[in-house]
Amino acid sequence: MSLSSYRPCREGETLRAVWVLPISQAGSLGLDMCIGRLFQSSHLQRAWRAAFLKHNQCRHQGALRWTHSGGGPYRAVIFDMSGVLIPSLGRVAAEWEVQNHIPSGTILKAFISGGENGLWMKFMRGETTKEDFLQELGRLCSEISKMSVPVDSFFSVLTSKEVAKQFPVMTEAITRIRAKGLKTAILSNNFYLSNGKSFLPLDRKQFDVVVESCQEGVCKPDPRIYKLCLERLSLQPSESIFLDDLEQNLKAAASLGLHTIKVNDPETAVKELEALLGFTLRTVMPNTRPVSETVDIPKDSLEKYLKDLLGTQTTGPLELLQFDHRLSSPTYYIKVADYQLLLRKKPPGTLFLPACTVEREFRIMKALANAGVPVLKVLDLCEDPRVIGTPFYLMEYCPGLIYKDPSLPGLESSQRWAIYTAMNRVLCKIHSVDLEAIGLGDYRKQGDYFPCQVQNWIKQYRASETSTIPAMERLIEWLLLHLPRQQKTTVVHGAFRLDNLLFHPKKTEVLAILNWELSTLGDPLADVASSCLAHYLPSSFPMLQGLSDCDLTQLGIPTAEECFRMYCLHMGIPPAENWNFYMAFSFFREAAILQGVYKRSLTGQASLATTERSGKLTEFMSNLAWDFAIKEGFRVFKEMPQNR
Repeated sequence: MSLSSYRPCREGETLRAVWVLPISQAGSLGLDMCIGRLFQSSHLQRAWRAAFLKHNQCRHQGALRWTHSGGGPYRAVIFDMSGVLIPSLGRVAAEWEVQNHIPSGTILKAFISGGENGLWMKFMRGETTKEDFLQELGRLCSEISKMSVPVDSFFSVLTSKEVAKQFPVMTEAITRIRAKGLKTAILSNNFYLSNGKSFLPLDRKQFDVVVESCQEGVCKPDPRIYKLCLERLSLQPSESIFLDDLEQNLKAAASLGLHTIKVNDPETAVKELEALLGFTLRTVMPNTRPVSETVDIPKDSLEKYLKDLLGTQTTGPLELLQFDHRLSSPTYYIKVADYQLLLRKKPPGTLFLPACTVEREFRIMKALANAGVPVLKVLDLCEDPRVIGTPFYLMEYCPGLIYKDPSLPGLESSQRWAIYTAMNRVLCKIHSVDLEAIGLGDYRKQGDYFPCQVQNWIKQYRASETSTIPAMERLIEWLLLHLPRQQKTTVVHGAFRLDNLLFHPKKTEVLAILNWELSTLGDPLADVASSCLAHYLPSSFPMLQGLSDCDLTQLGIPTAEECFRMYCLHMGIPPAENWNFYMAFSFFREAAILQGVYKRSLTGQASLATTERSGKLTEFMSNLAWDFAIKEGFRVFKEMPQNR
């Protein structure tokens, strides 16, 4: 489940961030197209679009004449809720089905059954109770899927606090809109809960006007509900901007004279809203947020340290922001005087990742920089926990592009191929470093890499285990029986993926390899397998967006097999004979990491807000690992490795 949806970097844009969370983008187009082919009648198409479909950007209206106190043409911004302020209902349904092994599209097909006067539309107009709605929904879903569907579970997820959290970028935008003297409103197709209250998991104080379909007895795209919202705002249509994720709703609003913005993801929508309003709605540094209480840093102590380190030039207030990121070490952006720095610190509490220390990261990045491997320049390592509570190190800030979506939307096919080629070549550069020459010969204790790694991750998984997962149990036994012989020892990054690379804003050149917290010495093919993880994950996967449902040929992205062969060609080595082990291990490690992050979130230690849900994803990831354990990873493999 994507709890936040951010736009991927596009060609020529500068993303001023370093450690970021691969958060799932709005990517239900494939599902929409599939369902659209199943339901071709105009009656059902209209109902489907009114409830779920995401289409291309609608055209904006012409120049508007009204002004507000700030001097611009608009006096209010009106927000839809689902798909704009919180995750879309369609995405919640699709991802819940994956996690619960329900046939894809079951929930949505049941919702559109009956068209505009069907079950879902009546529920949103307040014409049926939650209990009656769920009873009928369960019946319809069972008929469609030919199996029992726990719709109560789906509804609980849909309305849970974890899923229905407001996107931070939208919260900040609303705050800044109101600070400029503009009005805000929420206009939502909504429903009643069992307690008689409507489902609105938001702070109502954010809005001057709240209009909900279940309370008014009318739903978008009915023009009456838009007119009602405008009346309560005491504004003309041309004085307002309306944000929604559904084309049908936007067309209805535009026909009345409202300016509209199609929301495919919150980050992009806010950027477009900024252009219309003429003032900023976001933190200047993308992919950052105010420092959370659990990982706060004592500013006074940090300022004193920075003054001693950088000299007397560091005058003026210190700006401190926290990066969203996936792994365990909190990372911060610091701006003080003319300096822009990055700080990476050991997380509070108990760690659930092996050999995850900032001291090791600092050492390997400093050594690799001397070997010509592109890494961020490290400045200083502070091992004194009295300064900010834990050891930390500082790096120079470097602007560049981080491609969080592996499908690289907005780029040409040739550009996508070039980016994946650059990724492959920089991996070869890591694996070609002379360990002794740069002083890394003792970076890890001697011994075979995989026996150690498998045992370490089993230990970490057991330490964070919260329930028995059958696939993990089978996988652990299989991995121990199929350990490969190590042919070569190199630096191993440990989490080598596209989103851990910082690219040049104008060229397909890797400026820096990020996130070295799992680095060690070992089998280089572990990194090659890690670089191929996205090829086997769906684009809707919440924490590691994938490519498995994409047409790679059309996109111009090399397949996993092509990436593997490209690497072997660059390194001058033959293909591995047991590639399925490497992939199984990579997914096993990801499953163990997800479980560890989930366990930390239960104790309030995790710095990433969405980790509460990662516990449900562990089983999904372990099942993918088990798939590799029982079948071929690539066509070149003729049989499973023999037990050792």
